[in-house]
Amino acid sequence: MSDTRAAPTLVVGLGCQRGCPASTLRALLDQALQAHQIDLEAVQALASIDLKCDEPGLQELAAQLALPLLYFSSAELAVYQPRLSHHSQIAYERTGCYGVAESAALALAEQLMRAPAKLLISRQKFAQATLALAGAA
Repeated sequence: MSDTRAAPTLVVGLGCQRGCPASTLRALLDQALQAHQIDLEAVQALASIDLKCDEPGLQELAAQLALPLLYFSSAELAVYQPRLSHHSQIAYERTGCYGVAESAALALAEQLMRAPAKLLISRQKFAQATLALAGAA
């Protein structure tokens, strides 16, 4: 009997400092997925805040992984504030939202699934970057 259910939608939200290299983002991604026993192939897309749309490290990572990279405005991300595991005052001062990685992961997961999402990996910080992973609630 074959399993015909669709694979779960898993998306990674990323935040980073200016000039953060793709190698740092990749190390954070690999470390988080390994710790939670999630295959990289399960990740369907990457997300961040639109302030980072010209960030070479994010673009390079998306290209390396052959994954779409979508951006959200701080206003689109702000609605997720009550659901964040961590509220960063520094992130708020710089971006207008309290957590880029978690908010972006939730926003993209809900956009792709057209259904509520939840954080499966809450905010992970590494060097100049943050990461979160969201999927079906």
